[in-house]
Amino acid sequence: MNFTVSFTTRWADFDANIHMRHTAYNDYAAEVRLRYFKKHDVTIQDFTKENIGPILFEENTKFLREIHMGEDITVNLKVTDLSSKGERWKIQHEVFNGAGKLSAVISVYGAWLDLTKRKLATPPVKFQEIFKKAEKTEDFKEIPLNN
Repeated sequence: MNFTVSFTTRWADFDANIHMRHTAYNDYAAEVRLRYFKKHDVTIQDFTKENIGPILFEENTKFLREIHMGEDITVNLKVTDLSSKGERWKIQHEVFNGAGKLSAVISVYGAWLDLTKRKLATPPVKFQEIFKKAEKTEDFKEIPLNN
């Protein structure tokens, strides 16, 4: 399933060079992840009810083209790696400028955290299905877990 969100950029997203500041790219990627959860009926209330939440171990951004002030952008979500029960996941976001040119690629590596034990956890089935339904990259692979 393809998941893409379009955004109208804000003045606060830009720096003195009149191009998008580096952290704004990651802010939009995070917003896409939250909207993806919501589209699959997983809300902040579900995180509280299930006592579990997503965490990031790593976030890497590769900048390819500038995004200039006033440009609208589009950001997608694809899963690159996933463990068998969705405990750990790697997501790729592609950021496209107003002309549809690939401007950045953001890769995140995350997992689910038990909010009481503060330890990694296997998510409930509802959460496991979230990334199983997502569009996968061509080089998608399973993350092996050491038990």
